[in-house]
Amino acid sequence: MKTLKTIVIALVVSFGMMTTTYAQSKIAHINSQEFVQSLPSYTSVMTELDQREKTYRKEIDDLLKEAQKTNERYQKEANTKTEEENQKRAMELQEMQQSIMEYRQTASEDLQKKQEELMRPVLERAREVIQKVAKEKGYDYVLDSSLGAGVLMAEGYDLMADAKAAIGE
Repeated sequence: MKTLKTIVIALVVSFGMMTTTYAQSKIAHINSQEFVQSLPSYTSVMTELDQREKTYRKEIDDLLKEAQKTNERYQKEANTKTEEENQKRAMELQEMQQSIMEYRQTASEDLQKKQEELMRPVLERAREVIQKVAKEKGYDYVLDSSLGAGVLMAEGYDLMADAKAAIGE
């Protein structure tokens, strides 16, 4: 009974201390996605990515037109060719189609890599600015109010070491 009373008192004191700690923290919020989009460097990154995408799209369209012309020509000439030649041409068209699909995939991957590469410094700059402003204004935490986002830390207690220690129980 005495042990139960001690545990209850310890829990009440712990919750009271946690409430005091939370009450002392200053919290702000920002829509980080909107903030990033307002940065001048974001606009230049998006312009560069749009240009790359247009270039790839034009190249793919040109390849598709060439494949279409070849297909139409082969269709017209099909009656004058042997079965073996027509099969060879059909295989050639399939290879062209496969090549175009592979190029489209490569272009998509390249665009994704380039976006990550170009956006990394923009996002880092946004994080630095948010942290600097939060620190100057005395905020401990900055909540990201963007849809589906988490918390950006300015100057708050990092639970990482305690969480890692708890895993080793």
